[in-house]
Amino acid sequence: MRILIVEDQEDILQNIADYLHLHGFTVDCAQNGLGGLHLAVTLEFDLIILDIMLPGMDGLTLCRKLRKEAGVQTPVIFLTARDKLEDKLAGFKAGSDDYLVKPFSLPELHARVEAVLRRSQPVQSNRLQVADLVFDLDTLEITRQGKSLRLNPIGLKLLEKLMKCSPNVVRRETLQDILWGDDVPDSDSLRSHIHLLRQTIDKPFATPLIHTIHGIGYCLKAEDHAI
Repeated sequence: MRILIVEDQEDILQNIADYLHLHGFTVDCAQNGLGGLHLAVTLEFDLIILDIMLPGMDGLTLCRKLRKEAGVQTPVIFLTARDKLEDKLAGFKAGSDDYLVKPFSLPELHARVEAVLRRSQPVQSNRLQVADLVFDLDTLEITRQGKSLRLNPIGLKLLEKLMKCSPNVVRRETLQDILWGDDVPDSDSLRSHIHLLRQTIDKPFATPLIHTIHGIGYCLKAEDHAI
């Protein structure tokens, strides 16, 4: 997840950035409204943390420009010392998703960030499908052409990743990390598990779905040739 912080007080900016970075977020920063607006319209962010009192352009104006002129719907959390009801209403009217009054605690900000991100994410289906292959992630039921298929736990992990990334290529290193982390066995282990996966997913059927991209990795796609 990538977050933009627009805050002119350097100590507050650095504290927020460090804290969110420790919790796994990628963070970009701006210290004035114009710089924040430029980043917000030229890069993709999952969330914007926005101070109201900013040099160059205040946060309310910045948020209105994002919503009405640039069409940017990235969630916004306002940070401000303004704590009156009319200030909060002005923030929501400008297009914010949440409003946090200074001084605030970093754990509370983190909790609000997580809550806003949850609300903003589209509902994800737990059913994957590529061509005639269907994988229900809730029940772990796999079918192809209506026929029920069975995989071992490693095969399930491989298939889930390949289907989620389809039709893109998944690198060998990525698959090895998913299966074994830092404790990767010999180089033939992944190839062996891919072979077993093919025996179940492809061999009984006329059209193969799993393709080897030599020297790079694997992909799962409907075409009957590798990319």
